[in-house]
Amino acid sequence: MWQKFLRPLLLVFTSLRLTVILLVLSMALVFFGTLDQVNFGIHETQKRYFQSFLVFWNPLPPESTNPLARTGLPLPGGYLLGPLLLLNLLAAQFYRFRWSWQKSGILLIHSGLVLLIVSGFVTGFLGYERQMWIDEGGTKNWAESYMENEIVLIDKSEENRDRVYAFDSDHLKGGEIIDDPKLPVTLEIEEYYPNASVRQAGPNMRVEPAATNGAAPRMGLTATPAPETFAQDEFNADTAIVRVYDGDRDLGTWMVSNLLDDRFPPQTFMANGRVYEIALRFKREYYPFSITLRDFAHDRYPGTDIPKNFSSDVVVTDPQAGVERESLIYMNNPLRYGGHTFYQASFANQDTSSMLQVVKNPGWTLPYIAVTLVGLGLVVQFGLGFFRPRRRKTATATAAGNGPQPPSPDAQA
Repeated sequence: MWQKFLRPLLLVFTSLRLTVILLVLSMALVFFGTLDQVNFGIHETQKRYFQSFLVFWNPLPPESTNPLARTGLPLPGGYLLGPLLLLNLLAAQFYRFRWSWQKSGILLIHSGLVLLIVSGFVTGFLGYERQMWIDEGGTKNWAESYMENEIVLIDKSEENRDRVYAFDSDHLKGGEIIDDPKLPVTLEIEEYYPNASVRQAGPNMRVEPAATNGAAPRMGLTATPAPETFAQDEFNADTAIVRVYDGDRDLGTWMVSNLLDDRFPPQTFMANGRVYEIALRFKREYYPFSITLRDFAHDRYPGTDIPKNFSSDVVVTDPQAGVERESLIYMNNPLRYGGHTFYQASFANQDTSSMLQVVKNPGWTLPYIAVTLVGLGLVVQFGLGFFRPRRRKTATATAAGNGPQPPSPDAQA
């Protein structure tokens, strides 16, 4: 009985028609995603189109006030098309493919395509990029994202050890309550702005009493909602007004923003006899090793300000592994350690600070293996076809007299 329902399903997933439809939809996704890079930039477009199950394309810009800007053409995202293509390829391989040495090249090609799709998902789910700014003589064991944010509570009670409670803030909404058993207090998000203009109020500017504690009332800061930006050289100033409860006791409100960084005094409060710092910052990734910047060099062509080379002389220290390793990071010569790759990306503060781009991609070797398999499969398949002996057609005599006849006397003459 089950074969009656399973066979039509297998015919659907193994059909060439499904393959063509999925490939056409994939090309449409790439086409419309490329068009939307003008509005959303590379990173946001990648998240919307290729790291989602469904996306709506709209020719109107995101800042448009037209009601139609909230709708659009529905398209299957990369997280939907990828598994369907993978399922279609595997189903066709196991259901229709019959193994033989003459088809070994096709098997290698299909294996390479499967591995290429898998590598995309490994990179999408497990890979990330971070930035690490280090001053000369400084040491860091963390890097931060320039696309994601987090609200943190830091227990500052112990002298040489901070305990950090962190929560992603990119999807918060006004009125949301964070009441986690691990948290020593309860947080209520009264206002949340994905992007805001935080500035000091002028003499004729009215400041709403949104925050009762911290930097906002002390410095006269006000936050005004602003449209989200997706430009490559800009970032969104995530800002929130957070009310803190110590049990049933209301401790007041704080304005937190990724603009209020280390240049501002920390915003602290007392709860349960302990000192806590509250902040909204770029999301951090901590490592079991640290990197010390001994020297940053910025060479220029003589007589010009044109950069010739810039490099970072660093020392990697890993107490758990007993490693202390020196390395020079410069263009096309990154540092690889602990599953991470550190690239020389930028510099600041009159050549005294270096910015390293930190990339983690557990599947970075998979595309190379996949392309090698596809190339090897093409060579094998064409090679077998080239060297395969050709079959000669031989004529045989038949009872109907169709065989070879001796020449006639006239032809001999």
